Amino acid sequence: MRTRIRTAASAELPALQDIERAAGAPFRDLGMPEIADDEPPGLDVLERYRGAGRCWVAVDERDHSVAYLLADPVDGALHIEQVSVHPSAARRGVGRDLLAYAADRAREEGLTALTLTTFAEVPWNAPYYARLGFHALTEPDLTPGLREIRATEADHGLDRWPRVCMRAPL
Repeated sequence: MRTRIRTAASAELPALQDIERAAGAPFRDLGMPEIADDEPPGLDVLERYRGAGRCWVAVDERDHSVAYLLADPVDGALHIEQVSVHPSAARRGVGRDLLAYAADRAREEGLTALTLTTFAEVPWNAPYYARLGFHALTEPDLTPGLREIRATEADHGLDRWPRVCMRAPL
């Protein structure tokens, strides 16, 4: 059964921050406490994505959010800015379903791919996305927008751990 996904409501944006905090906790076990302790996107940021129609939530049978995805169009692709699944909903295909939903929205907009940046060596990051059809981009393959995203990530200290930019054609 496919996960039910819808656009986030303003009132549930604080719950998305809670999902982000819970989803980040496992990074502590990988020796990445800075990632585990990183603050989630602010309500203003979440509202900007929601207002643009690019903040989607996966919900349980009671219509409570268990995961979310934020995306922006970047250089002809839909860039996945964030996808987070609450640990209580993990390993049930929720993240995969959110990505499939984003791919459908991207196709509707005439975009040609999904892109994302992620940690190369975290099992539920790059190896997971590779299983879903994403492939790593080399430096020469990066578009101007992806280069800008990577530079911002580096400025935020994320390059302390190996990072990779990935793309899945639609």
